[in-house]
Amino acid sequence: MMSFKAVVIEKTDDVQGVGIKQFAIDDLMEGDTVVRISHSSLNYKDGLAITGASPVVRRFPMVPGIDFVGIVESTSAEGLNAGDAVLLNGWGTGERHLGGWAQKSRVPGKWLTPLPAGFTPEQAMAVGTAGYTAALCVLALQDGGVTPDSGEIVVSGAAGGVGSVAVSLLASLGYSVVASTGRAEEEGYLKKLGASRVIPRDELAAAPRPLEKELWAGAVDSVGSTTLANILAKTKYGGTVACCGLAAGMDLPTSVAPFILRGITLRGIDSVMAPPELRARAWELLDRTLDRSVLGEMTSVVSLEQAVEAAGDILKGKVRGRMVVKIED
Repeated sequence: MMSFKAVVIEKTDDVQGVGIKQFAIDDLMEGDTVVRISHSSLNYKDGLAITGASPVVRRFPMVPGIDFVGIVESTSAEGLNAGDAVLLNGWGTGERHLGGWAQKSRVPGKWLTPLPAGFTPEQAMAVGTAGYTAALCVLALQDGGVTPDSGEIVVSGAAGGVGSVAVSLLASLGYSVVASTGRAEEEGYLKKLGASRVIPRDELAAAPRPLEKELWAGAVDSVGSTTLANILAKTKYGGTVACCGLAAGMDLPTSVAPFILRGITLRGIDSVMAPPELRARAWELLDRTLDRSVLGEMTSVVSLEQAVEAAGDILKGKVRGRMVVKIED
């Protein structure tokens, strides 16, 4: 296969265009491993890249897709062999390195993680970067000493990809989960995932005070800005808040009060460059804990064409749960 199908983002002057094209294998980027891709996923960052809403793409042309799963076709990397089932999350794919919305990718073998035996390729991409990020957040809470007996955990943006997996993981581990969402119609969905109660996004949208009544022992936040400031103000003494997103903005209108008066820990979660050991912990947690039937409930499967059309919807908060992109042969 000297050429293959790929979604390609191109830019001329200030005009960005996106289309499905034949991409030359000789134009793949440097790496010691070629992977034949079967599935990818649609993430918030993919939406930013495809629509151009934020300058996340660092070179053109670019193939979007910060995730993929597939089979190693050829490799010179230590510990890898042709025929191995592998997955990739982050490492700058879809931003600086050609990503997963294509039939093939060439990457450094050290970026690849063995596909856990408990996941099919479709399930692995139903998890994707969003679910893997959620697992990193849960690990941060556990490492911070937050247990199911510590109290409620609030999850913001709960109907999105990170939030959905976080709710399911936490509930499976025995935590009492408070799901925050701006979509009231998703209450039944969130309770099915395991949320004990659902609160409207507006409860975390008011102008924040430095400290509020202590409500929860920890949090998983993918929203940022005022929402994160209100979460911090309402977190119990000694709690941990895992911060992994900025859907509402990069600002943080708070003070040092939650940190120096209540000993709260704010843990930043970076899924892109996380070391292999931490990635292995996250995927082990997912493999051991995530209910596959619940994962199926939060997942839809789309074609490359449908994924391009849905890119704007994910930025508007219209995509529920996880969207798997099937890379057609």
